[in-house]
Amino acid sequence: MLPPVANRFVAGKTAAEAIDHARRQAKLGIDPMINLLGSHHGDRATAVADAEEYCLLVEDLAAADLDGQTAISVKPTQLGLECDETLFRDLLADVIEAAGVHDVFVWLDMEEHTTVDATLDAYEEFARTSDARLGVCLQADLERTLDDLERLADVPGTLRLVKGGAYDRPTGIAYTTDPQVDRAYRRLLERAFETVEGTVAVASHDPAMIECAIDRADGTDLELQFLMGVRPRAQRTLAAEWDVRQFVPYGTRWKRWAINRAKRNVGFTARAVAETVVPLRNGETFEEELGVSVPVSESGLESTGE
Repeated sequence: MLPPVANRFVAGKTAAEAIDHARRQAKLGIDPMINLLGSHHGDRATAVADAEEYCLLVEDLAAADLDGQTAISVKPTQLGLECDETLFRDLLADVIEAAGVHDVFVWLDMEEHTTVDATLDAYEEFARTSDARLGVCLQADLERTLDDLERLADVPGTLRLVKGGAYDRPTGIAYTTDPQVDRAYRRLLERAFETVEGTVAVASHDPAMIECAIDRADGTDLELQFLMGVRPRAQRTLAAEWDVRQFVPYGTRWKRWAINRAKRNVGFTARAVAETVVPLRNGETFEEELGVSVPVSESGLESTGE
């Protein structure tokens, strides 16, 4: 059982809890993207263990028979990239194969700028040479990303566009101010809708960017993505008209993730604390029950660094 603040942003410690959460969201028309928390594994055994858990997770997702399209999200450094690139590719291949057997989509997350080349090379190879349903994240705050988009536009996979990652960026490779990142993200969205043949996944909590994406989609398949626990009412509302997917993390390594989400989303943290004092009825949210509104971070959905 997670504490009240953490359980806003983390589904639980076990895969079963994550799948239970996903089942509830599926009834609202929101598809899951389940992630086992953990990254930057420096030893082979831990990376292998996480890959094995993902292989079991896709079996459990298939058995759960959820409505909609199920997906998992994996991090390159979780699958051994910091140990050895060959190990990373071998473990990723195992996960992709297992997911393919059970018709589960695989999202490959993006981490530090030093991992971009290895991540995109692996994505392009597996997307072009397998029948797997596969997607990768692109970070708008990196100055290279428009070129990466052009490279990947005709790859038979799906691109997930975020504003940036929760990582330090050396001078000269990234946009560093909010206005710069916003402009870069708009350019990335516009170019994606001009060049990408398949689905474009827009991962942002920023209402202005969501509106921009909807206005410019113009026939392109559009998926909107959110983190668990952030703007839940918006997720439900948008799911009535658009494909919506929610990032659902779980695992014993939950503390750092929950703390980071709480810091970035002060409004929901306040609600979580308040709801321990003011019980809600019939699944209402705190603001619906009390008739108040607490500001929530409108920042773009970062790729999920821990």
